[in-house]
Order: sequence, then structure tokens, then C-alpha cells
Amino acid sequence: MFDWLRELTKTERRTLGAAFGGWSVDAFDFMVYTFVIPTLMAAWMMTKAEAGLIATATLIVSAIGGWMAGILADRFGRVKILQITILWFSVSTFLCGFTNSYEQLLFLRALQGLGFGGEWAVGSILIAEMVRAKHRGKAVGSMQSGWAVGWGLAAIAFAVVFSVFSEDIAWRVMFWIGIIPGVLVLYIRRNVPESEIFHKTREHTKASGKSHFLEIFSPSHIHITVLGCLLTSGMMAAYYAIVTWVPTYLKTVRGLTVLNTGGYSVVIIVGSWFGFMAAAYLCDHIGRRKTFLLFATCTAFVSLAYTSLPISNTAMLILGFPLGFFISGNFSGFGSYLAELFPSRMRGSGQGFVYNTGRGLGAFAPPLVGYLGDHPPAWFDRLAWVVSEPLALSIMVVSVLACGLAMFSLIFLPETKGKELQVFH
Repeated sequence: MFDWLRELTKTERRTLGAAFGGWSVDAFDFMVYTFVIPTLMAAWMMTKAEAGLIATATLIVSAIGGWMAGILADRFGRVKILQITILWFSVSTFLCGFTNSYEQLLFLRALQGLGFGGEWAVGSILIAEMVRAKHRGKAVGSMQSGWAVGWGLAAIAFAVVFSVFSEDIAWRVMFWIGIIPGVLVLYIRRNVPESEIFHKTREHTKASGKSHFLEIFSPSHIHITVLGCLLTSGMMAAYYAIVTWVPTYLKTVRGLTVLNTGGYSVVIIVGSWFGFMAAAYLCDHIGRRKTFLLFATCTAFVSLAYTSLPISNTAMLILGFPLGFFISGNFSGFGSYLAELFPSRMRGSGQGFVYNTGRGLGAFAPPLVGYLGDHPPAWFDRLAWVVSEPLALSIMVVSVLACGLAMFSLIFLPETKGKELQVFH
């Protein structure tokens, strides 16, 4: 299964390791908040909508941070900006542990979004440019699987920390340990070089004296930019609607304890890792578009089943594996696909803007789920035959509609499997 790793050069493997690690710690620092939502809601008397708004603030600002990081990466290099983004979100997460009000946490989680959005954009571009086309889908997808690793570490930390400390201090400890990933910067500084494509593209840009970061909105590229944003927005909205609220759903609706909630989350996370890897291989085997369509369709069906079927908690535990498998597998192809859609001279700007605009727009899914859960509209009554609990129904409706949006965009987007990344195209 991993024979292709032996075909990579030493530099390619080190770059993959650095990007994988960066995305893993990025995931840890983001997912920590989803596990402490119930505690903070009780401590600060937050509503579901307010709790969702904090997640939304992180994601909206990440859209800005991702595009900014992409633009800066096109100008100053992928490796330098990657280090800055990792330090930024690590320190911001650490400071969240000292907050004493909803407003303070909202502000710091928004700041964290700048680094959160930038890290993926820069790391995925670096991998795409450093690894040959034959293995690009697998390499970028493998990097993406680092999200499941970081998510898993957050789940383990949640179970351990909340078992050792009382809830009033445990949530702070969860944020404080978010500073640890900053040490990854030392590894990157010593072992990861800049890509040759970047150096050659930068020389050409200096010679021509032209800046290309706004070219993604030119008549020749605007359709790719818009369709790419629809694709990422749909996938992100479905993902965040599910992962932000599943821990709360398991605890408040299913009545599970902290340890049981963590156990169910771990099953979803394990499924996520396998989903990332399976989709990574499929991207190089059947193509990017077919893989996206397959996983988006299955995500819609599995999320419906997870929130609506009258099944036992044991059956729900088992169903968590395919839920994680498909909602996470959706993302394996993004790094390679977006890199192949945009020319080298504006790859950072294009990839950073499209992926993180999806984050920003998809960020409205968590508060929407929270609002609908608190204030179910009248038309929810027509769906009572599917599921009557408002929070579960909200998760189901938002995630299914979001998957539909992503599938619509794929009708008009091109296939890029096997495309070589040239310096100028």
C-alpha cells in the first residue's frame, strides 16, 4: 500500500512529513474547541448559536488568512510562510486558555483562524510542487490524512484531561497544550527546502514586473475560481455541520458521558484516516472528479442515517466509521486538484482563496445548525417522520444540502488527473 513512499526522494519525504505534521497540529488546535463546547455552554450560559458563532469566526477569518498566506507564499516562498502560520495558530490557541468571557474567546479564536487558514494553503502547495504527478494525489491526500491524526490526538487529550482535571480547569488545559506543536517549526527550518517551481516562477515574475494574485478573477480564470469556491463551500459546510456538533449531539441528545463521547469520536476519527487514504489512492486511480462525486454522495447518505435512524448506541458506534470515512475522504483531493487548476504564477493566491473561501462560507453551517436546533422552523414538522429531535434534524438537513451544492459544481469543473505542474502555464 505504501510502496510509492519508497519511490520518493529524501527531500520529497521530508517535505511530506513536514506538511503532514503541520496539518496534524492545525487539526488538533482547531478541534480542541469542538470538544469543550458543552463545558463552555454550561459555564458561560452560551446558546448553541453563540457556540457555533465562535467556530464560524475561526473559519471566516481563516478564509482571509488562507488567501493572504497564499499571496505571501507566491512572493516570499512556501517554506517561510508555512513556519509563520504554524507559530501563529499555536500561540493563539495557547492564549485561548486564559480567556474569561465569550467575547475574549471569540476574538482569540478568530485570530487563530489566520494561521489555521494559511497553513493548509501553503503546505498543500509545497507538496504539490515537490512531488511528481504520478504520486501527487497520494502524497497530498496523505498529508490531508494528518487531519485525522490531529483530531484523534484532540479526542485522546479530551478524554485524559477531563478525567484528570475538573471541568472548570480542564477546558483551559486543552487550549494550553496547543502551544506544543510550535516546535515543528524547528524541523521545517532544518529539513525542508523551497520548491524549484517557486524559484523559477519568482524569477520570471521579477523580470516581468507583474503581480498575478488578482489574476484568479480575470475572464480566463473566474469560472474556475467560482466553481472551485462552490465545491469547497459545499464540502466544508457538510463537514463542519457534522464535526462541530456531533460531540454535543452525543452528549446532550444521546446522553453519553465524556469518556463515551470521546470513544464514539475516536471511531469517527479512525474512519476519517482510512477515508483520507482511500480517497488519496482513488484520486490517482479514477481521477479527481469521480472521487469527489463518490464521497460527496456517500457523505449525504451516511449523515442522514447517522442522525435519523432509530438505532442503538452500539449500532451508532459502528456507523461512526463510515461517517468519518466519507466526510473526511471528501478532502483528500483538494490539494492536488486546486494546484492543478491554477497556473504556477498564481497558485498560492488561487489555491489559498478557493479553499479558504470555502471555509469562510462553510463556516455558516455550525451557527445555522445551532440556530435551527434552538429555533426549529415550521417546515421541520414535515420531516418529523425522518427524525424529530431538532439538533439531529438540523445537522442532517444542512449537511445533505451542502453535499448537493458540491456535486453540482463538479458538473462544470474539468478533470486534471496526471497533469504536470510546469513553471508557466
